[in-house]
Amino acid sequence: MSNGSAPSGDSARPSIYDVADRAGVSHMTVSRVLNGHPNIRESTRRRVMDAIEQLNYTRSSIARALATRRSMRIGAIVENPEQFGPNSTLRAVETAARAEGYAVSAFSVGDAEAGGIDAGVLELVTQGIDALCVIAPRASSLDAVRHTSVPTLVVKEEPDARMHTVAVDQRAGATAAVRHLIDLGHRVILHVAGPQDWLDAKARTEAWRSCLEEDGLPVRDLAIGDWSSDSGYEFGQTLELGDATAVFVANDQMALGFIHGLAERGLRVPEDISVVGFDDLPDARHYLPPLTTVRQDFAAVGRLVMRELLIALDGGESELHELIQPELVVRASSAPPRA
Repeated sequence: MSNGSAPSGDSARPSIYDVADRAGVSHMTVSRVLNGHPNIRESTRRRVMDAIEQLNYTRSSIARALATRRSMRIGAIVENPEQFGPNSTLRAVETAARAEGYAVSAFSVGDAEAGGIDAGVLELVTQGIDALCVIAPRASSLDAVRHTSVPTLVVKEEPDARMHTVAVDQRAGATAAVRHLIDLGHRVILHVAGPQDWLDAKARTEAWRSCLEEDGLPVRDLAIGDWSSDSGYEFGQTLELGDATAVFVANDQMALGFIHGLAERGLRVPEDISVVGFDDLPDARHYLPPLTTVRQDFAAVGRLVMRELLIALDGGESELHELIQPELVVRASSAPPRA
């Protein structure tokens, strides 16, 4: 006999009334079990839980929440989510979270938002999240997340003794890009950098500088862009190249604009100057010429984020700092310099 709702079709998601029918109780009893009401017999609670299991009634978010006393929700603060890296990382965390039965509540912070990180922490913690992930942080953002009330992980390359960190090894990726150009025979390699308050941009810049210094090659002034194709285009038109034969650009979007700007100056890639990017955008293989770049495994980042947060939630021991190795993808935009 139904407990208050017409039967649903086989394709419909099981409802609380279906659980009540299967357990032989009222839907109010199911509700009390779901809400942890103390005055429920253990045998009744067990029947309801068995019905939830049998019907797969949002098992990941309900049954596991009951068993663990968790909200089954991860908070994610994302700085500049319109950029490829932060956006891809968020998508990867969401995918990994769903695989573990968790949902993700995201809070976006833009360039001009003063106090955005503090507001994000307050809002997400107030929502009752179990843990927090911070994506694409600036150095100035870290203080706001050092003393949260929930397990916190920051997606950044540099280790931090006070919180968990996970990232693609930015220095290794930039080193591979610059070493590739050096191995091709380039001796004057410029760098179009990302904003230096971004930790990833700073790490790529430091790796570029270290590679050149180690080989006794000249380190020229930075051209600092804002990650956009427009800023790359402006540098492509105006950057003083001098005797440079190659440019390492801090992301693929700026590399696209940079190549466009060079073309308008009558310079060819790679015949006149080689260009290497970073990220391996889905369209990078279709640039003219196809772009040599550094591929980041965002899916691996998402899985590692969830693994570390779940270990922290369970009170287990894990590495405080985990790095994922990037991959250099060689295409037609880099070649040996002309004699």
